[in-house]
Amino acid sequence: MAGGSVTAMAVTDGVITWTGGEYLDRPDEVVELRGALVTPAFVDSHVHATWTGLLLIGLDLTRCESLPELLRVVREFAAGNPDAAIVWGYGWDETRWPQRRPPSRRELDEALGGRAAYLSRIDGHSAAVTSSLVAAAHAIAAHAAAADVAESAGFSPDGPLTGATHHDVRRAAQAAIPASQRRAAQRAFLAHAASLGVGYVHECAGPDISGLDDLRDLLAMDDGRGPRIVGYWGQPVADADQARSLLAESGAHGLAGDLFCDGSIGSRTAALREPYTDAPTTSGHAYLDADAIAAHVVACTQAGVQAGFHVIGDAAIASVIDGFELAERKVGPATLARRRHRLEHLEMIGAEQAEALTRWGVIASMQPGFDHSWGGDGMYASRLGARAAGMNPFAMLARAGVELAFGSDTPVTDLGPWLAVRAAATHRTPTSALPIGQSLAAHIAGGHRAAGSTDPRAGTLMPGAPASYAIWDTDHLPAIDGGQPPRCLRTVVDGEPIFGETP
Repeated sequence: MAGGSVTAMAVTDGVITWTGGEYLDRPDEVVELRGALVTPAFVDSHVHATWTGLLLIGLDLTRCESLPELLRVVREFAAGNPDAAIVWGYGWDETRWPQRRPPSRRELDEALGGRAAYLSRIDGHSAAVTSSLVAAAHAIAAHAAAADVAESAGFSPDGPLTGATHHDVRRAAQAAIPASQRRAAQRAFLAHAASLGVGYVHECAGPDISGLDDLRDLLAMDDGRGPRIVGYWGQPVADADQARSLLAESGAHGLAGDLFCDGSIGSRTAALREPYTDAPTTSGHAYLDADAIAAHVVACTQAGVQAGFHVIGDAAIASVIDGFELAERKVGPATLARRRHRLEHLEMIGAEQAEALTRWGVIASMQPGFDHSWGGDGMYASRLGARAAGMNPFAMLARAGVELAFGSDTPVTDLGPWLAVRAAATHRTPTSALPIGQSLAAHIAGGHRAAGSTDPRAGTLMPGAPASYAIWDTDHLPAIDGGQPPRCLRTVVDGEPIFGETP
């Protein structure tokens, strides 16, 4: 084990029992590291397992560099998979194309010959779909006596769907995926995560993003042979009894994760105080107001359940702050802070708001890959103008005392902890960057605390900690100024290998 004076580690019954130089006792087994680096296993605090798995085994649109290329790739995939109930693709980003526009419904209908297709934008908050899928969603809504899809917020007769319409159509698309394909996707995701040194993942599920069957299937795969899974279910509750009931029904760890207060910057659905720079007629969508936020936080706090929300735009963050203030008056500051509630993304937050979160013990689950992908003069600047420079202020939050937990939001950004650590340390707004040590801590120990752990040994290699670690083909911490991240040789959780062989 490289680094400092610690060159060896002893493990007994899945627990680290000693670290130091030369080990004097006679171990049952000796693993020679040959100069490899050992770190604690990483925690990805925000994942979407099925979506990522479908990307790994299916239609990947993230590499499409133009609209014609997307249409070609979709057409070829459909031809090669004639029996698929739905063409499910992920990852297009029109801001990187010469055409600077998404595919139209007419273009997709022509390319796919009437087949149902759901093609998610890279941020997961809008999708290009075919007419047959819209019809299927309409039929489901009619059967359930729900609102007409064409009359829901976010409907477009020919362009991508956003808002409530997108959620309705996504549910119809997910219903068309066979359970066997869903489980295969989940297995592919877990294997991929383990191969990257990730020992723990926080699945952020919910009725508007996946489904109870999807979450239950994933949690059933937590059998000790792969990454440990912490499941969150993002559905609002009105009282403590409802919170406990929903927790039991879902099998989730908490009622948090992607409980949407708003959408995303890329789809122009994040709720802003001022309109989008490149679309001055819209300020996004707000799904929850301060009263609804407060009710959920109070209910979860009283039930002893971790609450949380997806929140990106500054208007949505203001509503969250107002909601927590209302909750504080109801349950008291100490009781509120004890639950360690969490917020996902939290991209447009100010210093005074950060200080309030510290007082309430709220954890910020954030994704450095967002800044790497869209910061600087990229998509954020196009959508937000001068406001882009203040996005994802990791350093400010850390100075305010907010606990940070890093993740990927995979498949929104690539699963890969070293990529996230590098992105945080090389933030496109230099004053928002974190030192590499703090970035590592946020992607390891911060993830354990985001799941409610109070053990100071969680996410460390100190005696008494679980033997959860990764071995890398390098003898030093990777540089943050470029180059390929190290290759994971072995991932171990609680003393049991979940990936790789002895180095």
